[in-house]
Amino acid sequence: MARYAITIFLSAFLLFQVQPLIGKFILPWFGGSPAVWTTCMLFFQVALLAGYSYAHFITSKLSQRAQMICHLSLLIASLAFLPIGPNPVFWKQHTEEMPIGQILALLAVTIGLPYFLLSTTGPLLQESYRRETGHPPYRLYSLSNVGSLLALLSYPFAFEPALKLQTQIWGWSIGYALFVVMCGWCALQFTKPAHALVVEPGSPEAQERQGGKPTWRDILLWLSLAACGSVMLLATTNQLCQEISAVPFLWVLPLAIYLITFIFCFDHERWYHHNLFLVLLTISVLAACYAMFQGTALNMWTQLAIYSFTLWVCCMVCHGELVRAKPAPQYATLFYLMVSAGGAVGGILVAIVAPMVLRDYWEYHLALIATIVLAFCATFRGSTSSIGRAQARWVAGGGFTVALALALGWGISGFKARSTALETNLETTRNFYGVLHVNLDENPHDDNGPKRELINGRIQHGFQYLDPEKSQWPTTYYGHLSGIGLAIEYHPRRSTGPLRIGVVGLGCGTLAVYGQPGDTVRFYEINPDVIRVSDEYFTYRSDSAANEVNVEVVLGDARIKMEQELAADNPQQFDVLAIDAFSSDSIPMHLLTLECLRLFRDHLKPDGLLCLHISNRFLDLSGVARGIAQELGYECVMIDSEGDSTEGRDYSSWVILTTNQEFLETPKVIKAIKPWKEGDAPLIIWTDDYGSLWQAIAR
Repeated sequence: MARYAITIFLSAFLLFQVQPLIGKFILPWFGGSPAVWTTCMLFFQVALLAGYSYAHFITSKLSQRAQMICHLSLLIASLAFLPIGPNPVFWKQHTEEMPIGQILALLAVTIGLPYFLLSTTGPLLQESYRRETGHPPYRLYSLSNVGSLLALLSYPFAFEPALKLQTQIWGWSIGYALFVVMCGWCALQFTKPAHALVVEPGSPEAQERQGGKPTWRDILLWLSLAACGSVMLLATTNQLCQEISAVPFLWVLPLAIYLITFIFCFDHERWYHHNLFLVLLTISVLAACYAMFQGTALNMWTQLAIYSFTLWVCCMVCHGELVRAKPAPQYATLFYLMVSAGGAVGGILVAIVAPMVLRDYWEYHLALIATIVLAFCATFRGSTSSIGRAQARWVAGGGFTVALALALGWGISGFKARSTALETNLETTRNFYGVLHVNLDENPHDDNGPKRELINGRIQHGFQYLDPEKSQWPTTYYGHLSGIGLAIEYHPRRSTGPLRIGVVGLGCGTLAVYGQPGDTVRFYEINPDVIRVSDEYFTYRSDSAANEVNVEVVLGDARIKMEQELAADNPQQFDVLAIDAFSSDSIPMHLLTLECLRLFRDHLKPDGLLCLHISNRFLDLSGVARGIAQELGYECVMIDSEGDSTEGRDYSSWVILTTNQEFLETPKVIKAIKPWKEGDAPLIIWTDDYGSLWQAIAR
């Protein structure tokens, strides 16, 4: 038992440790979008399906000796992939196309074969254990999930805060080499003849081993339940990451919950009580509806609690029903194959189909409805009652489904009903980088008249009044008293000549209103839909005094584009550079690292102003800005500006990094600076190799 348990545990640990590790490694190369992780999960699920298919094929078609030779050959070949770190020069995104294909290709070339072989270990060794001992192998499956869970939980709390990425890469590669050695030890047992354990007739083991061959209905149910659990996992991750940040902790938490349900359900059937979880499912779906209705009014911890509880209950239902429907041990590899196929189907639905078919993040709502329906179907399938009782279950289950679907519909429409009562949606669009809404707001209580607004996720990212006299007001976070407004209007060079202004993140293009004749305003925007929407619905850029020729938009990730400009010996020499690349309320951490701010500094004039927009509901980024400013030799000041509805201004928080003493001593600027005080966020330095979201959570 020891050799099987140790090897299965190590393979599961490495299998799930590499997921957040490689995801964090490549996240900055593709814009820091939550969709990067969703695409990674698609690869992991498809690779897992390939591994289970391979295990099912060789255990059913090849002799034990042929299995040993084939598998050991692949294991030895996989050592050529070590160490696993991808080459940034070759793989960084250099095109403006949606990068799903490039991410999948990168993962296949970098970790493809090692990950594939790790995924085969569980079913192969469980089948070997069954043949050698005659015992059912399902508890070994639970053990593998324990290893997976420990890998996930240890990453954000132990490995990520303590080790640099390169150290993590080498540590994982050494662990994989040890895994290959352990597999060689286990492979020696493949040469032994299969052993059938004699069990007493009528015993639990005998009854479990006497199950009939699965029907197509059984297989379809396995596939559907596994796919539903996978969609719930990925949809919950999207729901969290779009509002906070695409970071390993918010990838790991839902995945850990998902695995915990596997561990409980496959350890023993006593952990899943069908009737109890039907009640919990009702409660959790209603709680999720409440969270969706409240939207941004809920704090981060309440959202985490509700969405995590709902995910746990839904996955317990899906995986508990899987265990209730599992086949006899001789069909275990087919069962695992269908479970992994369902996981891959879920990944495809969320990563590829949903962005193409759904205009908003509706996969979460649809997954809740699917869980309700499947719970109802599983209830009917498991009934051994009379026809009358079965009909009663149909009626009760149908009423249960309809009631929860109605409640869910209330949750889906809740936020929209509140936010669009006086609004008309002009366009909703979705792509790899998120969801955009363009609304016409005709609120009669706004004395400034109607306006068009841009919503990213659930956060307003700018608006423009339609009144020609007010259409060039710098609204929302960019008013004259905001940090960026003061930086542009009171830069010492403003009174002597034109300015070069750089902006990372286009939005509506609001900052173009500060352009004066002769100025250059250069926007960097990764999302092509934002550029199109800005052109079609907003006139900030076309009406700028800097004229349309000098208001430029560069399509692509700002960091990569600026690296290319430096490599071509073309520093932009900005007087003011604004970093405002938030998506919904989510921060792109790769734009706040020491290496990235050094890059931004190289594009500034010596007396330039680097302005960071750090307004956020959940995170206090002032410590990050101060820590990096100190490292770069900059002074760092914070400017908070209050909202004023009469001028269309919202509260905003900007941090300015500069060595320009003349600007800092301007009376208007001195008056606006918020002094640092004891108790402010501690100094933090994020780097490309090291950084943790825990350090910046608002206290």
